[in-house]
Amino acid sequence: MATLIVTGGAGFIGSNLVHYALAQTDARIVVVDKLTYAGSRASLGGALGNARVRFVQEDIADAGAMARVIDEERPDAILNLAAETHVDRSIDSPRPFVDTNIVGTFVLLEAARQYLARTPAARERFRFLHVSTDEVYGTLGPDGSFSEDAPYAPNSPYAASKAAADHLVRAYGQTFDVPVLITNCSNNYGPYQFPEKLIPLMILNALDGRPLPIYGDGANVRDWLHVEDHCAGLLLVLQRGRIGARYNIGGGGERTNLQVVDVICGAIDALRGTSGADAAASCARLKVFVPDRPGHDRRYAIDATRIRQELGWAPRHPFEDGLRRTVAWYVEHRDWCEGVQAGRYDRRRLGLAAASVNA
Repeated sequence: MATLIVTGGAGFIGSNLVHYALAQTDARIVVVDKLTYAGSRASLGGALGNARVRFVQEDIADAGAMARVIDEERPDAILNLAAETHVDRSIDSPRPFVDTNIVGTFVLLEAARQYLARTPAARERFRFLHVSTDEVYGTLGPDGSFSEDAPYAPNSPYAASKAAADHLVRAYGQTFDVPVLITNCSNNYGPYQFPEKLIPLMILNALDGRPLPIYGDGANVRDWLHVEDHCAGLLLVLQRGRIGARYNIGGGGERTNLQVVDVICGAIDALRGTSGADAAASCARLKVFVPDRPGHDRRYAIDATRIRQELGWAPRHPFEDGLRRTVAWYVEHRDWCEGVQAGRYDRRRLGLAAASVNA
């Protein structure tokens, strides 16, 4: 039975990966999570009672703790999903993004390198899978998409921290022969996403009759990927990916932010039995355009040809269907939403620090 260490395993993508791996493999899973505001045991739910799961509350930037966990577990793979991820928060306070995304990744790589030096027989089976983002590539014009060969041009502190981590991972593969893999995904959506992000924020605000704040003109484009499709891609890369390779994982679901909000409103209206034509009753009346995020990238789009051709991966969730199911999940799990937000986040606007400094 393989042993996988999943860092950030109580976060959005991490918790979904834990659930997916338990269902699709027989692996033991060691969840390592600092339990910041965006990480919650509640997202793991029944997985915490599974004999194949061990939970360790530690910071990936703690070198001693990471060395102990790796020595105790002797893992077949480390999947690094621990990260500060919200662009708005990186504008308000970049330091945590440097500490976790750059220093934390370095600490994990060092711990893995030292483990392999002490246990050379483990090198052949061992993998270090670093989960990154398409935001490292910067922004696109109206045409084209990001391939794995696209130059890095990060525009936010978050994106810069992930780009730095990607470079460290590649360097440890090249210099120290650590068997590394890197994935760069497009915007994920689905269950257990902390409500600061666009989709859960719009869902919960609409349900509560609160304004639906849309940045700028609402025409910024993202390539949306259902989190379960992402998890399937990660396991394929882990099992069959070429050591040292990078794989882009994108859902092929390009939509403007305004289009996303409109689908959410339509889904909520349908659940409530409200006709979209009834403007006074539709949650679309709550839409409001607000000042744009500083340095807001205009468009992302992923070219996922490599993972499709080499590993046979393809997304299985059409965007509109996946989003309607996601809306239904949040409607049915208001207790989870209230629990993770309590005392941490009141859905206020973030990411205006740069604007206020320059005002």
